[in-house]
Amino acid sequence: MIHDVTLSPLCLHWWKAEPNFGDAINPLIVGYMSGRVVEHAGPRKADMFAIGSMLQVVKRSHKEPREGEKVCVWGTGLIRPVFGHDFLENVDLALLRGPVTAALVKRPERRFGDPGLLINEALPFDGAQQDRIGIVPHYTLMEDVELHALVASDPAFVLIDPRGDASDVCHRIATCAHVFASSLHGLIVADAYGVSNTWIDPVGQSWLKYLDYAASVGRSDMKAPLRFDEINGAARGGPIPYQDGIADARDALHASFPKRLKSGALRPNGAPERTPTH
Repeated sequence: MIHDVTLSPLCLHWWKAEPNFGDAINPLIVGYMSGRVVEHAGPRKADMFAIGSMLQVVKRSHKEPREGEKVCVWGTGLIRPVFGHDFLENVDLALLRGPVTAALVKRPERRFGDPGLLINEALPFDGAQQDRIGIVPHYTLMEDVELHALVASDPAFVLIDPRGDASDVCHRIATCAHVFASSLHGLIVADAYGVSNTWIDPVGQSWLKYLDYAASVGRSDMKAPLRFDEINGAARGGPIPYQDGIADARDALHASFPKRLKSGALRPNGAPERTPTH
């Protein structure tokens, strides 16, 4: 990935308290789209919010206008309803994750997208899928007894820990013939790499973000998740029937990323960038 290190870093806010796969790929994708080094920042000092159900944080931290440019919200969603939407006047709303979020904040948007769908561009995979079935749990379920019994029940199953190195997790998902995931970004990353996938129960987690994403790409099969004991009998493999929805979401993500935050826009008179690194 190429970043222009001659520019100031882009300040991005993401959740750092727990090892979360979606948060781990957040700076990778924003760095890819902006061409800039990305640094973590507090919610009030951030240039952008992107991946994640962070709109509640945006509401808390941007109830009042701040000096200078507004914070950009790009592909962000809700995990529960919020009351009061005046805070949206204080942000640059580039794109929401999905229509459920849009409905909850009473916005008339017609295009949506989760930035995780661009991971195949930020981290291209040119290998081949293998004859194995990935199980990607929500990180809170990694020690679940049923999960480990499931993985042990079939030699084709491989457990993919979403708390691992983000690049490695993405690579392992991309090599699978099918993925069962209770991690939202396990599902999204599988979609990004063209790996068919099935939603399994994210025990203890809100379903809103999953349904928001499904609606954003026109995915009609994600009405309710499977339990662990239903996985062995579930269908595996096959083409992804909502590819057009994924393509539309990717187009929306590219079209809506703010030009003011891209490396070229920060150079006077369109001056060329200097030699980048990593």
